[in-house]
Amino acid sequence: AASIISLHQPCLSSQLFPPQSASRPQFTNCPTMIVMVGLPARGKTYISKKLTRYLNWIGVPTQVFNLGQYRREVVQTYKNYEFFRPDNEDAMKIRRACASSALKDIGNYFTKEQGQVAVFDATNTTRERRGVIISFAKERGYKVFFIESVCDDPEIIEANIMQVKLSSPDYENYDKEEALVDFLKRIDCYKLSYVPLDEEKDRHLSFIKIFNVGSRYLVNRVQDHIQSRIVYYLMNIHVTPRSIYLSRHGESELNLLGRIGGDSGLSSQGLKYAKALAEFIRGQSIKDLKVWTSHMKRTIQTAEALGVPYEQWKALNEIDAGVCEEMMYEEIQATHPEEFALRDQDKYRYRYPKGESYEDLVHRLEPVIMELERQENVLVICHQAVMRCLLAYFLDKSADDLPYLKCPLHTVLKLTPLAYGCKVESFYLNIQAVNTHRDRPTVRRNLRRHKHVFPLRLWIRLTNTKVGSKSLRPHLGKTKKFYLFFSHSNFVDMKVIHFVLN
Repeated sequence: AASIISLHQPCLSSQLFPPQSASRPQFTNCPTMIVMVGLPARGKTYISKKLTRYLNWIGVPTQVFNLGQYRREVVQTYKNYEFFRPDNEDAMKIRRACASSALKDIGNYFTKEQGQVAVFDATNTTRERRGVIISFAKERGYKVFFIESVCDDPEIIEANIMQVKLSSPDYENYDKEEALVDFLKRIDCYKLSYVPLDEEKDRHLSFIKIFNVGSRYLVNRVQDHIQSRIVYYLMNIHVTPRSIYLSRHGESELNLLGRIGGDSGLSSQGLKYAKALAEFIRGQSIKDLKVWTSHMKRTIQTAEALGVPYEQWKALNEIDAGVCEEMMYEEIQATHPEEFALRDQDKYRYRYPKGESYEDLVHRLEPVIMELERQENVLVICHQAVMRCLLAYFLDKSADDLPYLKCPLHTVLKLTPLAYGCKVESFYLNIQAVNTHRDRPTVRRNLRRHKHVFPLRLWIRLTNTKVGSKSLRPHLGKTKKFYLFFSHSNFVDMKVIHFVLN
């Protein structure tokens, strides 16, 4: 007869831990406000948007709150730089009201939308304004991290003004020369009251100062994991013009058979594509191009045709389909119908048995993204799921959309990062291939895994395990097989574990 021992786990209070969306990772133990600091045309909005895109991609819900948008909603017709004079009392009242409105929205974002990071994109050039923000955060238990962009290089400033600022809604009806003069006067207005973050006076604050778009950094009092990741990311990005080329491997033998995963070589059409890709890359005349592949045969064979050195990344390997490797989707649906349905229900977070999820893949690819941000021109020869993850980062796509991005075989995507986004050009190299894309299902069912009994392999280790003050050894006896039975199908919330011994 089987003996049953109950191991009771303490129940987590729902008041201490408010409900979050399914399997969302919690990177911060309390909400964090990222506060931008600096004169106009110093790249604050560029940093805000790029950082927000990165944090959302790694699974940290983040949103930008741009003060300029709040101001434009209140003052719908911009006249000239005099609105920003520090002695313009009427304008100062409007600007303070806009800041208060933005802070209120940040509070709502944290409490009602379960946001984890808010980026307050504004000049915040005075100690008074920064003091208001610190008080606001302290009252509510938020952490604050300042990012100050300092730039005294006239060429960088002018390039930023010409590329970004003159096309803003403020200068919609302005001549370019008039707009440039007005914007420079606006900067002068801010200079009158600008007080930079000070190494001594502000040593109790957490911040990073970025000088001249990354030529030098000053980091002070980093408090937690999320701030460390932000600093590391900011120290890797650059604004040098470059292009990133993404391509899947040529069609593989398993692609032809409709089977997923595996490590097969290229088909005859795949070999033709490898040659066509080499011709295409030569025609692009790319300066100092670097080529990256995965460790899998099909990407290496594709790169070999280029006739140039290439670097292999294990992190670029295709998503691991676990027990479903080298199976057709029809076979998976027939033999693992529950798994097939669960994947359709939440393709981003679904993990193949003994395999990976797209969420796992994103975390595996984070070092690749960091290195791509450091590099200039790169060709990445990879796989469908990997290409989707990389593309989602550059195009700021949601976790829900990521697994359904179209990345067809024998097509090159050229990504050119811009100030506030990314330009995408698609080149089909006219070599026919099978279609491996599966569309998003039109009907989703709300499924949950059934209760399961799992064989436990580490029996020897548990002979020394104790429940309370009692050892499990007497209950195990000479048995060679026992199971763990979960009394709750959601493992995170389980309260009781039963050892079933036989």
